[in-house]
Amino acid sequence: MRTRALVAALALALPAPHAAGAPAAAPPSVTVTVTVLGGTGLAKGDVRLFVDGAPRPVEGWAEDADLHLAILVDDAVARGAGDSWKDLRAFVTAQPATTRVAVAYLRNHAPNLVQDFTTDHEAAASALRAPRGAGGASNPYRAALELVARWPRDGRRRSVLLLSPGVDFFQGIHQGPLRDVDPLVQAAQDRNVNVWTVFVPGGGHRGRNYTHVANGKESLSGLALATGGEFFSSGPGTPDSLKPFFDEIAAHLASQRLLTFSAAPGERGRPLDLDVTTEAPDAEILAPSAVRVPAGE
Repeated sequence: MRTRALVAALALALPAPHAAGAPAAAPPSVTVTVTVLGGTGLAKGDVRLFVDGAPRPVEGWAEDADLHLAILVDDAVARGAGDSWKDLRAFVTAQPATTRVAVAYLRNHAPNLVQDFTTDHEAAASALRAPRGAGGASNPYRAALELVARWPRDGRRRSVLLLSPGVDFFQGIHQGPLRDVDPLVQAAQDRNVNVWTVFVPGGGHRGRNYTHVANGKESLSGLALATGGEFFSSGPGTPDSLKPFFDEIAAHLASQRLLTFSAAPGERGRPLDLDVTTEAPDAEILAPSAVRVPAGE
């Protein structure tokens, strides 16, 4: 009797098998934010989507005024760059009323959030201060990842503006991009986050080191390209003004679209290579290089 009771209890605890002929669950939809350069009035029919090299129908193509924009300032940026902070404040206050802006400073591998997401752009602009320069060493990618990893995977339109020398000065001089770039790329692709990167030299002598400068630019460029953003840089010295960069980023944010497509069976929980193109004249589309389909429950 005990054996029969135990078998019955286990049967109740196990999930019931799918009934024969029951409809399969609908494939999940995937939404990515893309940026249209030129091509005013680009329509869904003008867009070509390739997933893992194969064409895939574009099911959604829509504007979305609701943007979450995080301004991340690496505290290792040379203090002289603070002269451009008036331009950064102007960029923040000029954002559309529906844009939520957050401000954080990256130092000692961690983010210091000084203003959470808010539509009070004056408050966000007031939270900005000059970076610490040589005394503010950090790993900007690890620090940014700590913030991005907290954000939900809900397909909302999100962007990060990262101002940084692009290197971890604690690691010393080494060749090649930093190893912490890839985890940040994956987190951003998972959460529909475009990262816009601006190279600003670090403070002190090491901030002008050729290898640091080259590695920083390579790492920042790769991060932006993989997440559907863009990389901005002038020469190796502190630029006279960052305003042209901020103006271009503002224009890009104003020309974004949410692109939606359906995943195929077996694609849940794995990364998919993306290529979004158009044959419309004088038009170009910035898009993340990959996206991960939600695994589901």
